[in-house]
Amino acid sequence: MEAYCVKCKAKREMKDAKQVKMKNGRNAMKGKCPTCGTGLYRILAS
Repeated sequence: MEAYCVKCKAKREMKDAKQVKMKNGRNAMKGKCPTCGTGLYRILAS
């Protein structure tokens, strides 16, 4: 899963990605940037 890293200012492939459910019930992917270690978050389409 790819997500935008704010620190690197580029799209990166998530490391240790896992699917989570947000408070409003929507699904999202949560992981880490392999380059800098910043947390990445991507909301999935319903």
